[in-house]
Amino acid sequence: MINKFKNGFTNPFAEFPREVGVLVFASFFVAVGFGIIAPTIPLFAKSFGVNNAQVGTIISAFALARFASGLISGKLVDKFGERLVYTVGIAFVALSSFAAALAQSYEQLLIFRSAGGLGSSMFSVAAGSIVLRAVRDDQRARAQSLYNGSFLVGMMAGPVIGGFLTAISLRAPLLVYAFLLVVASAAGGFLLRNSVLAARPTEKSVAVKTSIRDALAMKPYVIALIISFTTAWVLFGMSRSVLPLFMVEDMKSSAGFIGVGFTISAVVQGLYLLKAGRLSDQRGRKFAAISGLIYLCISVFLLAITFHPWVFLLSMFIGAFGSAFLSTTPSAIVGDVLKGKGGQVIALYQMSGDAGAMVAPVLLGFIADHYGFRATFAISAALVAAVIIVATKLPETRSSHLGQSSK
Repeated sequence: MINKFKNGFTNPFAEFPREVGVLVFASFFVAVGFGIIAPTIPLFAKSFGVNNAQVGTIISAFALARFASGLISGKLVDKFGERLVYTVGIAFVALSSFAAALAQSYEQLLIFRSAGGLGSSMFSVAAGSIVLRAVRDDQRARAQSLYNGSFLVGMMAGPVIGGFLTAISLRAPLLVYAFLLVVASAAGGFLLRNSVLAARPTEKSVAVKTSIRDALAMKPYVIALIISFTTAWVLFGMSRSVLPLFMVEDMKSSAGFIGVGFTISAVVQGLYLLKAGRLSDQRGRKFAAISGLIYLCISVFLLAITFHPWVFLLSMFIGAFGSAFLSTTPSAIVGDVLKGKGGQVIALYQMSGDAGAMVAPVLLGFIADHYGFRATFAISAALVAAVIIVATKLPETRSSHLGQSSK
């Protein structure tokens, strides 16, 4: 069979347009590179003799620049097409990373990392636009699962390489990251050269276009924004800020034990991603969204009542299933309601997640300082529970299955 590998396994890319495979391939290199520099950036910044707050500023500056330039990136996609914005965006991050590796002062490192946030916004919005528009709505969540899976695997492999490179030089990971980005940019530009979907828009292709105003008038899109914000609040805000501190200070756990928990979460999520995408495509976005939010709510609630460090591992295990659903379904909803070009619509969706990841560490850190860590988990669990109620109002957006309006 043409859809089988010689060893008998089904080719997961066989049912999708070529663009999906290209982006998964190119984005894997981006993810490996990001995983390589993630543990190194704080150490490199610290080498300039700065304090912890200034180290945090280096990390936040990239995210802030990415968030602030989201709508600009969407406008560029609508005007110049996904292929050009994708390749230029990755190339821009490569250039900024190379410059950061050669930085001679903290101020230079801050400027170069901030500049990289613009490029990151450009290529992520362009890639999201291609993946969401290249497939039918009964394939969309599975395509998103493959794309997210490439990032997950790359992020898991990156730190191992980064640790080895850091032992050689704190600048080496940034140089390798820049090289991998050049590979991804060249691969994306070359392999997408004949793609009509990713080409520069023509008068005919922009005749059908979804504006932000149109999207915000659709209930499913607004609910997708809310789910995206809440998911990022928990998975990238709470989990990466107050949770490690809680485990060390209250549970007296080691950094290695915490690492085991996050590894379990990443592995389970990776194994379940395709299944979660298939359920979203077959049983509906509402089912998948509510399922993911329930898993996430249970996971966070367990942290609020944790009485032993091992409960943390159970929380990470349960939360991984929620992560698998919620990393695919909200974006699939956006793809379902999107008609024609809509770079800014996709950009706003991505910005909602960025906002959750930026707001949660600051607000939850304040709550932890004044009311304790468990209060941050209780508030986060209540937030997720509230969004579960919101998700019950989600109309089905897979018109190929149910033929219902998404208005």
